[in-house]
Amino acid sequence: MPFAAVGFDLLTALLDSWSVWSDVAGGRDLGMRWHGASQERLRGKAYRPFEDVVRDSARDVGISSERAETLLRRWGESAPWPDVPPVLEKLDRTTRFIVTNCSRRLGTLAASRAGRFDLVMTAEEAGAYKPDPRPYRAALDRLGLDPSEVLFVAGSAHDVGGAARLGMPVYWANRGGAPAPADARADREEPDFRALLEVVGA
Repeated sequence: MPFAAVGFDLLTALLDSWSVWSDVAGGRDLGMRWHGASQERLRGKAYRPFEDVVRDSARDVGISSERAETLLRRWGESAPWPDVPPVLEKLDRTTRFIVTNCSRRLGTLAASRAGRFDLVMTAEEAGAYKPDPRPYRAALDRLGLDPSEVLFVAGSAHDVGGAARLGMPVYWANRGGAPAPADARADREEPDFRALLEVVGA
C-alpha cells in the first residue's frame, strides 16, 4: 500500500449522520438546515462544547430544545453508509484513524458504529474544530506519522482544504454532491468509497 495510514472524517464520510438529524427534526429539509447551522457555528473555531453547538443551532432554525436533547441522546444511532463496511474490511490490517468535529463522548460513541480504529481524535481533545489544523495535526502526532504518508478521506468540502493544507493527500467522498472548495483540490473526488481501495492499492 502506498500509504502508511488512512485517516477518515467520521460524521459524513463514514456515517450517515444526516438521517438522524433529519429524523429528529421531523424532515430532511429542516434536518439539513439544522446540520448546516451547526457547521456554521463551529467550523474552524476554537472548541466549545459540541453539545452546546447542537442546542444553539437548533434555536437558529426554530427547533425546540427538546428535539436538541433527543438528537444528543440518539447520537449513537448513525449507521455506516452501505459502501463503508466492505471497504473497511479490506483495510483491516491498515492503520486507520478518525478526526471528527465532535465532543470526546459523542465522537467515541459514533466511531464505535463505524468499526475498529487505532485512534479517534475529537475536536474537544484537539481544542479546535476542523478545518483548523490542530485536530489533524494532533492525530498525526499521536500516531507518529508524517502528513505525506497518510491518505485522508474527507466527507465535507472544508475537510478537503483542512487536510490538504497540512500536506495529506485527500480522497473526497462527496456524498452530497457539494461544490468544490475554493481553497483546495482533492487528489480524487468520488461520490462514495467504491474507488478508495484502488487509491490505496489494497
